[in-house]
Amino acid sequence: MITFDGEWGLAMRLENTPVFPRNAALGCISDNTLIEAYGQEVARELREIGAHVNFAPDADVNTNPENPVIHVRSFGENPKTVAEKVIAYGRGLETGGILSVSKHFPGHGDTAEDSHYTLPAVHHDRARLDSVELLPFKRYIYDGYAGVMTGHLYVPALDKARNKPVSMSRAVVTDLLQKELGFRGLCFTDALAMKGATTRKSDNPSVMALLAGNDILLAPAAPINDFAAVKEALEEGILDREEIEAKIIKILQYKYIAGLNDYRPVETKGLSERLNS
Repeated sequence: MITFDGEWGLAMRLENTPVFPRNAALGCISDNTLIEAYGQEVARELREIGAHVNFAPDADVNTNPENPVIHVRSFGENPKTVAEKVIAYGRGLETGGILSVSKHFPGHGDTAEDSHYTLPAVHHDRARLDSVELLPFKRYIYDGYAGVMTGHLYVPALDKARNKPVSMSRAVVTDLLQKELGFRGLCFTDALAMKGATTRKSDNPSVMALLAGNDILLAPAAPINDFAAVKEALEEGILDREEIEAKIIKILQYKYIAGLNDYRPVETKGLSERLNS
């Protein structure tokens, strides 16, 4: 199952591919069928290169003008507008045969720091989170899309454990996202090599992320060490074997949904022409 980080299409990561506007510009479009059509075109291009999952749409509500990392990646500062665009883009991707993953749960919009380099804090109470940050995610979950990516954020209203990223929090990933909001799809972490994912030295980030309830762990800094740590945690009963097996079954189900039961290799001849059509 090949994943791709293409919020504004292939050009986010690959040169010589079609360039689309950032979400801040797309948020100004009133006709959401255009956003859906755009999602379908991004899906077509992703299928052409052999990808199955896109880490998009960005569902962050950009309410902080000092935000150094979300900014133009957000559809805007109005939660309802962001929700509408997220739904339209997600629908375009999924009707186009690509699994969509909204991010960065529970909302990275109102931070003045970048989780690539530190652990940003979101200090709003639950009522504000429900009406602003969580609103696009609730709509996306209600409409039944495939994936949600948890962010490396400290949100004391959701988990009071000091400087604990919500991506490592069972109270957030399992209790809030899966149980309270009813999300049944794939839970991805943001990249575990990011500084915002750093936990206490004694804790293995991959083990902590699985304990929190995530299904797929992205970009661990030390994959060989983490694999050994996860295996050891399973053998010692720290990780529940039935929970891990349930995650595996869920991942296999989504691989089936993505069409991997009928795998077809990429046709590289003429690929550039088909992408830049």
